Amino acid sequence: PQPPLTPPCPRRDPDSVVLCVLATDEEDEGDIALQIHFTLIQAFCCDNDIHILRVSGMQRLAAILGEPEPASEPRDLHCLLVTNPHTDAWKSQGLAEVASYCAESRDRNQWVPYVCLQER
Repeated sequence: PQPPLTPPCPRRDPDSVVLCVLATDEEDEGDIALQIHFTLIQAFCCDNDIHILRVSGMQRLAAILGEPEPASEPRDLHCLLVTNPHTDAWKSQGLAEVASYCAESRDRNQWVPYVCLQER
């Protein structure tokens, strides 16, 4: 017998994606497959009005996200989708600030803003 269908979890609803974070380090810049992957993701996000933010500093990003120390198997953090299930997508002050930064960057013809995450 088929398992009963359950409604999708709001965190997995593609319509709730409000931001795509594409993260790299210097050693990733020569990875052609990753760059092609990023290009396709950016095209999709632009077509679907999803803000895009490029960041460098993978170790700092992992620390911000509360990832365990490198002793365990690291997760792939190259592409992160930030979702917000609220009907008003920018209720979160932090998300509103990121959206404003992305919009201001586009106004300056920087279509994909870039942030370098500094180690602390």
